[in-house]
Amino acid sequence: MLTIWIDADAAPRACKDVLFRASQRKKVSLVLVANSYQTVPKLNWIRFVQVGKGFDVADDYIVEHCAAGDLVITNDIPLADQVIDKGAAVIRPRCEELDAKNVKQRLAQRDFLDELRGGGVVTGGPPP
Repeated sequence: MLTIWIDADAAPRACKDVLFRASQRKKVSLVLVANSYQTVPKLNWIRFVQVGKGFDVADDYIVEHCAAGDLVITNDIPLADQVIDKGAAVIRPRCEELDAKNVKQRLAQRDFLDELRGGGVVTGGPPP
């Protein structure tokens, strides 16, 4: 059975609201995973998992619990890479699909920009 996983700490509220409505309408399992408390509708197929504080703790939980055929909503490229390797589909909150063909390129680009920033080059940030 399909489960939709949301990397919820950084997911925009509007994205979560759309997913809440879709989950309610289709009765699809929806799991929000985050370090900080999240309010979710009180429905049997929507749940929230609060993980401990720490870098990538929510990501690790999603990787451990998602399965092939699930859908993961995240902006986190390393997380996307890991769940795609498990057979899950990935969509970024602004509806961009990541797959086995493009996630490796995005990961390399992310790592390259991280290296530049580490070297003192100002690369800017994502648009608001």
